[in-house]
Parts: sequence; structure tokens; C-alpha cells
Amino acid sequence: MQENLPPDTLNEIGVLKRREIEARILAPLINAFAAEFGRERVIEIAKRVIVEIARQQGKALADQLGGNSLGHFVHGKDPWVKGDALQIEVLQVTETTYHFNVTRCRYAETYRALGIPELGAVLSCGRDYALGDGFNPDLKLTRTQTIMEGAPFCDFRYRMEAPSDQK
Repeated sequence: MQENLPPDTLNEIGVLKRREIEARILAPLINAFAAEFGRERVIEIAKRVIVEIARQQGKALADQLGGNSLGHFVHGKDPWVKGDALQIEVLQVTETTYHFNVTRCRYAETYRALGIPELGAVLSCGRDYALGDGFNPDLKLTRTQTIMEGAPFCDFRYRMEAPSDQK
């Protein structure tokens, strides 16, 4: 992201709506660049840029919430679920773990409706690890499947590890 920009307040509209707007702009650009420079290379560059943006957004989220504990992270998810964007089944919440399954993902539905299901993982799912890392480098995510890639649910398993400087 560029330096000296005003604060990003776009999540106020809900992340689902934000991702749809982004996808309607990015998909044609990605496809045009892919036709010119090769799809694999363009997708790799897009992934790299989106991951870095997500990392910076994670840091900004921690700043906005006034902390980077797992509790802050759990309470900061409202923009991602706004508008019934995700149906979540919470399995476990402790001081160091936050485990949940996404049983319905309107993000995946939106990318399919836009005719770009293959870009959904790049534009949305690929952000999850970097967002957590930017929020707190000790926040680790394990996920083995996503609805975006055809699974019946997404299995998010967050854990807060001991601070890096105490290992």
C-alpha cells in the first residue's frame, strides 16, 4: 500500500461488498495482463501484492482495535461477517485459541456469480494468513480446506503462540 494515504475506512460497507467491488475491477485487469504477460506470472504477482496489503491491513486493524490479542482479533471480525457474508460455527474460544468453521461463504458465492471462481482464493482466502500475521506475528492460522476450493466448510484454527521474543 502507498504511504501517506488517509486511513482505509472501506470495511464500513462490509468486506463482502468491498471484495465484490474490488473483483469487478481486478478481474478484467488480471485477465488483460494475463493475456499480455501470461496468466501464471500475473496471478503470482497479484497474490504477492494482495498478501502484502492484507498484512498491512492486519496491522491497521490491531491499531484500530487498540490491541493485538486474540480477544481483540475475535471482536474485530464484524466487517467480514456483515450482511450475513459468512455463517460461522464457533467450536472453541480461549485466551490462546479461536477455532471455527465457516459453513456458508457468500464470498465464494459472489465470485462464482461473477464468473471468476478461480480468482476467489487469490482475492479473498489468500489474505487470511497475512492478515493474522500483520495483526500479530504470534497469531497462527491452520486451515486445511475452504468452500472456495469446493470443500463443504472452511476450517479456521487460530492459535496464539508464545511471543517470538520469548521462544
